[in-house]
Amino acid sequence: MRRKPILIALLTLLAGSSLMFAGTVSGKVTYTGTPAHQKAIDMSKEPSCAKQHATPISTETVVTGANNALENVVVYISAGAPDEGQVPTQAITYTQKGCQYLPHVLPMHVNQEFEILNDDQTSHNIHPLPKVNIEWNKSQPPGSPPIKEKYDKAEFIEVKCNIHPWMHGYFAVLKTSHYDVSKEGGDFKLPNLPPGKYTLTAWHEKYGTQTADVTITGNETKDVNFTFKATAY
Repeated sequence: MRRKPILIALLTLLAGSSLMFAGTVSGKVTYTGTPAHQKAIDMSKEPSCAKQHATPISTETVVTGANNALENVVVYISAGAPDEGQVPTQAITYTQKGCQYLPHVLPMHVNQEFEILNDDQTSHNIHPLPKVNIEWNKSQPPGSPPIKEKYDKAEFIEVKCNIHPWMHGYFAVLKTSHYDVSKEGGDFKLPNLPPGKYTLTAWHEKYGTQTADVTITGNETKDVNFTFKATAY
């Protein structure tokens, strides 16, 4: 009669201990060599967007920072992820503002809903270009409701606007929610990893992918850094 309460208490203790011993992987993404020069974008044909930028913005294929930092690199658990079947219930947002995609790269879990917003005074036509998921393109006039979508297969999907050719971004559809995108200093962080062996993949839209293996044994932080070879073309 007393076994069931004991079993419940044991399961609760184990669940709590897995959280207590969750580790973190953090690091920086940098580059060597000479990165491709980014071109200034001419938005004169869309004045409602041009006036939102005090100075002209540039393309974002390669975004760098101080100390050879490389931004917009998706770092994620590509093997060993403990949450492959756990689809987040909250939707994530992709915003069109100033005739830009914000953020430039949007990571998401497979089958996670995302919403596309138009914050501009002009129409957009968002056109993702998947290779394994279903392709679609949809018009979104100003003031229209969000476009709601999801993808059921993992892949990196280029996104463009059929109206404004300079608009360019990516969807990163992953089998995990353990991901981050390198920021201004090239930093990334993957917290809340239970003990286990993992493979990390770092993906950049121009410079490809790199992988690294890491083992988490407890409540610890492991440093993993990635360095991409940049080319000037």
